[in-house]
Amino acid sequence: MSVSAILPADHQASLEVEAPPYVTVVLPCYNEQDHVVLELERISAAMDASGYSYELLVIDDKSTDNTLAVLRDVAGRFPHMRLMPFRRNGGSGTARRIGTQEARGKIVVWTDADMTYPNERIPEFVRYLDDNLDVDQVVGARTSEEGTHKWARVPAKWLIRMIAQRLSGTKIPDLNSGLRAFRRDVSLPYLRLLPPGFSCVTTITMAFLSNQHPVDYLPIGYAKRSGTSKFHPFRDARRYILQVLRMVMYFDPLKVLMPVALWIMALGFVKLIADVIRYDFRVTTSTLLAILVGFQIVVLALIGDLVARSRSDT
Repeated sequence: MSVSAILPADHQASLEVEAPPYVTVVLPCYNEQDHVVLELERISAAMDASGYSYELLVIDDKSTDNTLAVLRDVAGRFPHMRLMPFRRNGGSGTARRIGTQEARGKIVVWTDADMTYPNERIPEFVRYLDDNLDVDQVVGARTSEEGTHKWARVPAKWLIRMIAQRLSGTKIPDLNSGLRAFRRDVSLPYLRLLPPGFSCVTTITMAFLSNQHPVDYLPIGYAKRSGTSKFHPFRDARRYILQVLRMVMYFDPLKVLMPVALWIMALGFVKLIADVIRYDFRVTTSTLLAILVGFQIVVLALIGDLVARSRSDT
């Protein structure tokens, strides 16, 4: 989906003559009619006071309420706002991917429009990247969990974060925070990997970590959301876990496959010794099968690692 298919012709012409901003804030919106203006005011006030040149790229993800109408009504109040309405619902991951691709700023900020994140602190995240040139992404690490389905969110996120830390070999205070700032040029090779749903934030974190792009964290508060949550405790938790495994498999398959292979082969050899002792040097079919399966996974891991190392984006 290109800008030319979404933006009016006069807006496109203005983009060609205006100097590009330093920061692009990508703000996906889906059914946020009751509070989106408050969020626009909060972000705009913070960025206006910061001294950074910026654009506020607001993406309406085919809302079924009056969000788009509200955004069009208030567009004149926010001169830095660029409205990008989708013709069909693509999910927050799709909105963030397209928003980052179409961003004109060197620094891209992702956040939500549901009043949960302290968006008045966005300039602090941008400044952190300016002050730490060796850091490519800074993420808001939430110090509390105020979302809906808290009984399911807390243990699910803890488990997913432990898996991600184990596979990435890096401490991750918050794996799926929606508030983050990163260098656009660093993110471009990985945007095609972003899934359409919420797990896009997990994906961009794992993509940076797996490719040795430093990621730092700033502690933030997290408020109760306005409106209705789109989070599904079981479906989205499963997607997060699969996305973590997919990212590590994509960039470092040995970390996922080799431990499994070695454990299976070790169990096979232990059973081989037991078979030799117990059955007078006769080996059972299950023992041979375990050793063979382990060996096949080792070969698969080595082939996967070879493919990963041969790609130009790693």
